[in-house]
Amino acid sequence: MKVLVIEDDRSTADYVTGGLKEEGHDPDHAASGPMGLELACTRDYDAMVIDRMLPGIDGLSIVRALRSSGRDTPVIFLTSVSGLDDRVEGLEAGADDYLVKPFAFSELMARLNALARRSPMRKEETVLKVGDLEMNLIARTVKREGQEIDLQPREFRLLEYMMRNRGRVLTRTMLLERVWDFHFDPKTNVVETHVSRLRGKVDRPFATEMIKTIRGSGYVLNVPS
Repeated sequence: MKVLVIEDDRSTADYVTGGLKEEGHDPDHAASGPMGLELACTRDYDAMVIDRMLPGIDGLSIVRALRSSGRDTPVIFLTSVSGLDDRVEGLEAGADDYLVKPFAFSELMARLNALARRSPMRKEETVLKVGDLEMNLIARTVKREGQEIDLQPREFRLLEYMMRNRGRVLTRTMLLERVWDFHFDPKTNVVETHVSRLRGKVDRPFATEMIKTIRGSGYVLNVPS
């Protein structure tokens, strides 16, 4: 699931984005209202987690702007503002749910999954297909030729990124930054190790190879011809 987290408190942002990554999801983070609104309006997300009190533009204004522009991405307000009137105001602004700090990440994840399941457009947005390879981003399942493939969370996230960028050469640096949130480290072989493991599950049991190495450049996920 692609999730935008708009949160100015660094520790809360790290807690949420770190938890999402551990679960195999792909979060983007914005630390201010203007930055968050720009990302929300220019990129596609499966869900958004937005703090109400933000520098520059507050969370209520962001959600109102999104709804007035026709964007119906599910939104959860994550905030320390806990009064009944505040919660009503947030929901009336267009948010789908409201979670008050402090919170458990497991509850946030459960609420995100619940929103994804009941949204009428979820199937199109959360099922990725490349040839005979299918990934369900809500059920967290991967199948090829109808056979279920068991992936670890990081393998799932790596494959999701490759499927979203099918046919595009992905460099080692790109994968480190987007899948592991690392800056380039010439000494690590984590990408090579995980790509090899992924090939062992996605390619080797089947007749056609999908993950190809482009020597000197990176990796590409191709649609089988």
